[in-house]
Amino acid sequence: MNMDKFNELLLESAGVGLAILDPQNQEILTANKRFCDWFPEEVVKGRALGDVFCNLDFSRLKERIAAGRAFCAEAEIKVKRRSITVALQVSHCDSQDAGFLVLECQNVSKMKELEYMIESYSSMIEKQNRTLEREKERAEKLLLNVMPKAIYDELKTFGVSAPQTYEHASVLMLDFVGFTEMPISQDPAGTITELNDIFTAFDQIVQQFGCERIKTMGDAYMAVSGLPEATPDHAVNIARVAQLMIRYLNKRNATHRQKWKCRIGINTGTVVGSIVGVQKYVYDIFGPGVNLAARMEAHADEMEICLCEDMYELIKNDFAAEPLGEIEVKGFGSKEVFALKDAHRELRAA
Repeated sequence: MNMDKFNELLLESAGVGLAILDPQNQEILTANKRFCDWFPEEVVKGRALGDVFCNLDFSRLKERIAAGRAFCAEAEIKVKRRSITVALQVSHCDSQDAGFLVLECQNVSKMKELEYMIESYSSMIEKQNRTLEREKERAEKLLLNVMPKAIYDELKTFGVSAPQTYEHASVLMLDFVGFTEMPISQDPAGTITELNDIFTAFDQIVQQFGCERIKTMGDAYMAVSGLPEATPDHAVNIARVAQLMIRYLNKRNATHRQKWKCRIGINTGTVVGSIVGVQKYVYDIFGPGVNLAARMEAHADEMEICLCEDMYELIKNDFAAEPLGEIEVKGFGSKEVFALKDAHRELRAA
């Protein structure tokens, strides 16, 4: 077998498309069968590489070849009305007789499709992860609206939250006077709008003093200070919250047609905090501290804050209060009751 025949067989047995190029003008001198499957021999033989791959950077190709280095690129071609992506490499090869250029081509369409699929899948997963993260943040925000953060952290970490007893906590109970007789109660949409405005303002007041809004029940509002973390000034904080709620309603009533009047009961004592429910979480507080606050709210007059002597003893150095006498409180016996005034001790002394 002569060398020409051997070289021809070697060229045809290659697993990639091969073509031999003239180093001067990059004219295609010969090509193997795989290359001719993409470009018929009668079409490409004798033509310059630029006529076959018109989008290549030929100035870059010449620079690389002149420097004795291979030129690599990708090109898209049409084969029988179907586009395929070809990875090609042009390199210089010296023989005993003369030098020539070798063009190697490989169909990488499947690889490109796979890369596109992986990229699309990665993009989809990333989008889903962002959506899940937003939903997680939304769920966390909703849960933080119904329970203190420390309770939420315990629930997230351990899956459960055990009831806890707080010996020193102060509770606020607020209810609106004559709500069912108010004209706005006949307009549900209007009622929700009004209550949303008022309760939003109440939430801001509660947060200002480090207290926790526990829940709203219709037109009633409950807040607490001293849990889940102990607060030495829990009684003073809840009293300030009560005062600011009254002040807010007075200012609001001065500029709104609908007048909202409330009564407030505050009390300090032992409470138990716990998550109620399994599928629908609700954080609530129970105990004598809560019950007595509810009794004080029921005893209060319009736009009045009521408290008993136990609470007053804790805040008497900071707030002024008017004695209302002793009353019989259901479940607690006889209690001396006070009405908290809208003034601090230091302000009155001034």
